[in-house]
Amino acid sequence: MTVKAKKHLGQHFLVDKNICQKIAEQFKFHNGCKRALEIGPGTGALTEFLLKLPEIDLTVMDVDTESIDYLKVHFPSLKGKILEADFLKIDLTQLMGNEPIAVVGNFPYNISSQILFKCLDYRNQIPEIMGMFQKEVAERVAEKPGSKQYGILSVLMQAFYDIEYCFTVSEHVFNPPPKVKSGVIRCTRNARTSLPCSEKLFISVVKTGFNQRRKTLRNSLKKLTPENFEHAFLTLRPEVLSVDQFIELTMAIENFKP
Repeated sequence: MTVKAKKHLGQHFLVDKNICQKIAEQFKFHNGCKRALEIGPGTGALTEFLLKLPEIDLTVMDVDTESIDYLKVHFPSLKGKILEADFLKIDLTQLMGNEPIAVVGNFPYNISSQILFKCLDYRNQIPEIMGMFQKEVAERVAEKPGSKQYGILSVLMQAFYDIEYCFTVSEHVFNPPPKVKSGVIRCTRNARTSLPCSEKLFISVVKTGFNQRRKTLRNSLKKLTPENFEHAFLTLRPEVLSVDQFIELTMAIENFKP
């Protein structure tokens, strides 16, 4: 039985077992979480090594029927834990229950950012996100303030997760090889349970600021700030503000009284 990589699903099958093992070893069972959901396992290259981790309770999920059939044949130990579903469309709590569950995988590049935003929606249930992304995306998530790569995804992810860029993966260890290099990152839930400001406003401030990143925040945030609102950060461009500074600016906007 073989599985053909499908371009419309963004499939690139990892074929180097050493890399698979190295990726699996990045999983740290953050906060004692032993349950993991692997997204897009394909032919199970990473699955094989995740199953070797001690005490792991692994479930895998894929939208590709061909991959699902392959996994059922080659991973009988996962009987009942091989799900044909779209992670972006599921209700995680309804499907997996209320217990914490980590999200891992060699994520399809065409939806990797969407996967991270989905994880943010369930951040209090997902203590760890570990896996491989397009290198540019992985670097953006882990980037610190002050660079062109630092942006919306950086701020929103770092608001609730500590990010570690683990290592870079060559395009030559895939079949078919992608046109870009990959990067493995680990995101572990930080101690911030909620924001001290409106989360909706915080997201709007971050997104609006970076959508016009060449402008100062005074100009890009005109529609979000009250008349006569002043703040030192308004003279800056969004890429220089840390997560805490974005939170501070959002609180100032929210609490402003003319």
